[in-house]
Amino acid sequence: MLNIEGALKQDRLLRALTGLNRKAFDALLPSFSSIYFETQQTKPRQRALGGGRKARLLTTQDKLFFILFYFKCYPTFDVAGLLFDMHRSQAHEWMHRLQPLLEAVLGHYMALPERHLESIEAFLSRFPGVQRVMIDGTERPIARPEDPEQQKQNYSGKKKRHTRKHLAAVDETKRILILSKAREGKLHDKRFHDEDDIAGSIPDEIPIEVDSGFQGIQKRCF
Repeated sequence: MLNIEGALKQDRLLRALTGLNRKAFDALLPSFSSIYFETQQTKPRQRALGGGRKARLLTTQDKLFFILFYFKCYPTFDVAGLLFDMHRSQAHEWMHRLQPLLEAVLGHYMALPERHLESIEAFLSRFPGVQRVMIDGTERPIARPEDPEQQKQNYSGKKKRHTRKHLAAVDETKRILILSKAREGKLHDKRFHDEDDIAGSIPDEIPIEVDSGFQGIQKRCF
């Protein structure tokens, strides 16, 4: 299993695995833990002590690391299961359980915090050292929805499978600055951006790089 405690002690490695340094990870953890425990329901125990599968993600710290790692590296569930010493079905289950919790926390901390940080000073205070921002869409595969309309909305012609999509703004080190909420895989990057306006959260003085999928916002992006 991945040595989570070891990764947390090395900022460079932690950023490579989760997109966050230790300070940002520790700042996110209390809110993530609070939301996680709020979603838990007390149920009568169905098994005797010691029964069932052995837990691998024992703490909320482990759970936060797992879901951040998943979205940073996008491993297959077979690979995630191998790295975290669990069956692929458990990796799939944990991803779907933890994703909405992470999105809820990022909604407070990272996902479009203000429509526009009015000054370059305010932006650099929030995101120190950033000189250039790159905006792009990223998709993650999901199980084929049972509902026909959901199948249609979440089918990505680009990936040739059913997906959910995020838009992310990252700096030169691939640190995630802004992360949108998940949307249907069919949604085009440009339309997604028009509705969320990630570029509008970045001061005009900061150069923004986009690919051809964002044609139309190049007036202020390079």
